[in-house]
Amino acid sequence: MSGLRIDHVGKSFGMFEALKDIDLDFPDGKFICLLGPSGCGKTTLLRVIAGLETPTRGRILLDGTDISGLPAHRRNLGMVFQSLALFPHLTVGENIAYGLRIRGADQATRRRKTEELLDLVRLPGTADRQISQLSGGQRQRVAIARALAIDPKLFLLDEPLSALDAKLRETMQVELKLLQKRLGISTIVVTHDQREALTMADIVVVMNHAEVQQVGSPLDIYRNPVNAFVADFIGSSNLLTGVVGGEDGVIIVDGLPVQTEAGRALVRGTKASISIRPEEVLVHPGTETGPNHLPAKVTFVRDLGASVEIMLECSGREILAVSSPRTRPAVDTGDAVTIELPPAACVVLAS
Repeated sequence: MSGLRIDHVGKSFGMFEALKDIDLDFPDGKFICLLGPSGCGKTTLLRVIAGLETPTRGRILLDGTDISGLPAHRRNLGMVFQSLALFPHLTVGENIAYGLRIRGADQATRRRKTEELLDLVRLPGTADRQISQLSGGQRQRVAIARALAIDPKLFLLDEPLSALDAKLRETMQVELKLLQKRLGISTIVVTHDQREALTMADIVVVMNHAEVQQVGSPLDIYRNPVNAFVADFIGSSNLLTGVVGGEDGVIIVDGLPVQTEAGRALVRGTKASISIRPEEVLVHPGTETGPNHLPAKVTFVRDLGASVEIMLECSGREILAVSSPRTRPAVDTGDAVTIELPPAACVVLAS
């Protein structure tokens, strides 16, 4: 079987469980992001895959072969650390060729491979420069080139862009994704930045409290979060609590029926939560009636240029609506309005 299999892996440090029964399958050639808050277990999982930590239970299989007992240097993995860990006493070229040198590659091979990789990461002609002469983005590219020099089966990156400024970070996100797509190498990135994950990943693994919360494409996770944690962590979301009014997806919120497109079994009378993204909330001036129409009051309007945020109070709850400048409703702070929640945008969450 081609790809990476994480077979019911657990990792404990004494009495502390850092990973709880992680069971994942990743096909070959995909860009995967492990996403979650600090302490959720994502870096521990990456270190277990890399061979830097030994799982307490479970197995790591690569292309059907159990590599759980192999030391890190025998797994044929390339890794970029958060600190980059470049050797300051070596030149750019010597850094990139380091892995080839300790594997016994001759000088001509090392030189050829280094030049190829420098062209690949858009740093041609810099082999003789010192690391101290490079900018942050250039050092990032050197670290990536060094990890790719050994033609790894897996490419692992732990918060690789966290030290970069916002603009350079966004540029490197695109470059890293394009590089991965060009090479077709299986890549796993650890990040706590949901925008970074949504930009780069083919598959997102959302983690919290040492467990996997949801696995899917960025679009699927954004549009169909399975629980309140995922809905709140991935972008912004409005969460409404209520009681199931029937098996047809109606949730009673503050005495008013809200029709949803329920994708899970619902039991009348049980508690339920609804997630709806701010860009899906429609704001109508004045009072309107109809399905999924709720009375509200505008508490604040913020024009951000590319978008307009409208904060509303609805039966004691704070609701956020986002529109484009062209579709901005004619409302202002203090106005009584009606908010409309399209049924297709109302996602029922797991309890």
